[in-house]
Order: sequence, then C-alpha cells, then structure tokens
Amino acid sequence: MSLKIEHFVIFLTISCFLSCRDVTSLAKIQGRQIGIEASIKASDSIENFVSPYRKRIDAVLDSALAYAPSTISKTDGKYNTTAGNLLADIVLSEAEPIFRSRTGEDIDFVLLNHGSIRSIISKGKVTARNAYEVMPFENSIVIAALSGKSVQNLVLYLRDYGVPHPISGLQVVLTKENEIQSIRIQGKPLNEKDTYNVATSDYLLNGGDDMVFFKDATQVTNIDYKIRNAIIDYFSKVDTITPDIDDRFYRME
Repeated sequence: MSLKIEHFVIFLTISCFLSCRDVTSLAKIQGRQIGIEASIKASDSIENFVSPYRKRIDAVLDSALAYAPSTISKTDGKYNTTAGNLLADIVLSEAEPIFRSRTGEDIDFVLLNHGSIRSIISKGKVTARNAYEVMPFENSIVIAALSGKSVQNLVLYLRDYGVPHPISGLQVVLTKENEIQSIRIQGKPLNEKDTYNVATSDYLLNGGDDMVFFKDATQVTNIDYKIRNAIIDYFSKVDTITPDIDDRFYRME
C-alpha cells in the first residue's frame, strides 16, 4: 500500500514539474485601426439587441423638463452672459442646501469657467439632453474656503482674463479705467479678514484655466454632486428658464 502511495507521489511530482515548464508567454501584440464608416454594414443581431435601450435613453433625454422663451448663450455679453449666469445660479441654488446640511455653513458665491459651457440652449423645450450638451464633462462641485485676500486675487483674475467666467453671489464693478470700483459678496462689501466659501468645479480647484488662487484654499468640501446633475435637477424644478445679462459684473461707462 505504501509503495503505491510512493509511486503516486513520484508521478504527481513529475507531472507538476513538467506542467510548470510548459508555460507560454506573450511574444508580441499586433493591432490595426478600423475606421467606422458608412460602408460598414450594421449587424442586425446587435442592432436588435441595442434598439430597445437606445429608444429608452432617447425618450428620457428628450423629454421636456422646462421651456426657454429665447436662446441662452455664452457669447451674448461681454462681462456676463445668459448661459454663464444661468449655470452659476444653478450651482448656487442646487449645491447650497447640500453644503449647508453637511457643514452648517452657506456658500458665499460661485465661480465657474467660460470654456466649460459647450453649447447653447435653443429657444423651445429644454431637456436632459441639453444638460449633457452644455456640460459634457464629469466635473463635480466643490466648495473652497478662501481668504479675503485670495478673493481679491480672484477678482483681479476676472478683470484681467477678459472672458465672462460665470459668477453668482459676487458682484464686481470696474471703473472706466478698468480699475476695481467695488467688490460685493451677497450684497456686502468684501472684507479682507473674512473667509468665503466659493463653489467651483474640481477642475478649477486643481488650477484649471490658470485659476491658481484656489491653491490657497484653507479647506475644501466635495459634496459629491456633478454639475450636470445639478443642471438636470434645476430643469426639473422650473417651468420657464429666463436668465438675463445683469449687473453682477460690469464696467462703468
């Protein structure tokens, strides 16, 4: 009996040794680019499988959530625009209750970037698809605590950059000579000794669009809320969307 066990052990050892030596390895990888062209015929089986899902997604994205009486654009103003004002106001209104519930504090103002707005909202029905067109990025809302001095640097950036970056809760008035006439936050003059909670995107927080002043944030709160989702939530709450070009940022004539 013990002899049989010994033979079995020897056989098993040899088998393991041989199997360990029989190892294949990857020698090279080859690939080629296959262009998606009209000449490529669709696969009926794949199309039949995907079709119900596509129809459902299109129905959800194209359902009317609100109405825009006129076209909303990021190019219709020099210092602030209808699209920029709408987007910044949405972030303020939708992120504020979340931030307050988690911290007990309020958002003082919002700063986003002009370049993140990628589409107009045409006159007519407003849908979730519009939100994806306006904000195709996966950017999330974060709140950075900035000193009054950092906010001054932020305003100098807005003056010098020459682009109508979206703001809300912040008013900047320039003189005819392009000097800063006044800075008001939630209707009150800027106080250098105060700390302000500024809602922005995670992209800008990391220095995007040269917004290096965010590196001086004393605290950062990520509320786990994508800007696009905030837009869709806002669209679902209102009947009519009517943003205006106003006096939140202007130059005296």
